[in-house]
Amino acid sequence: MPEQIPLSILFVCLGNICRSTMAEGTFRHHLSNYTTPSTSRYTLSLDRIDSCGTGAYHVGSAPDRRTLHTLRAHGITHYKHSARKLRISDFTDFDYIFVMDESNFEDVMAERTRTLKLKGGKMAKGAVTAVDADSATILGKAGDGLAHVMLFGAFGGQKARKGEQEIVDDPYYGGDEGFEVAFEQVDRFSRNFLEWLEKDEE
Repeated sequence: MPEQIPLSILFVCLGNICRSTMAEGTFRHHLSNYTTPSTSRYTLSLDRIDSCGTGAYHVGSAPDRRTLHTLRAHGITHYKHSARKLRISDFTDFDYIFVMDESNFEDVMAERTRTLKLKGGKMAKGAVTAVDADSATILGKAGDGLAHVMLFGAFGGQKARKGEQEIVDDPYYGGDEGFEVAFEQVDRFSRNFLEWLEKDEE
């Protein structure tokens, strides 16, 4: 059996209390019920999953009550998190950084570029993809040693296959229905990502 590569994932939105926490909580739930194939070249574990924000607006805060309510409504009852801001070490600590919208993508990419310059490196081919999941290297970091940065919506299914960017809109200023929409998206993306990994093993 080949040596297994431990994969790590970071979910990112603006403030780290709505969308990225919804994504993290949902992905953790799926992962807790997921069995990695014994012949797999990768491993996934809960201690290598996290979320953060591009801004420091809510550092130290718990997820939005509507996020927690939506998660509980779908049977995810034990999720806890303290909001934090994206940090330079995230680009070396994680293999994949999944962002929720184009603004998050631009902010994270700016930090990634700055981090790479500090390291004196050059961006690797395939390090970044905003839309097409199939163009990304699945296992491990990019060739420049930093995390891949992708829209989580790259795993949206039919839309992603058509080359459309599926984003997760920020539900913070809206009603409960926006959180339900966000949940449906990150739940679907999480399932599709795990299926995508399994296809790589075939």
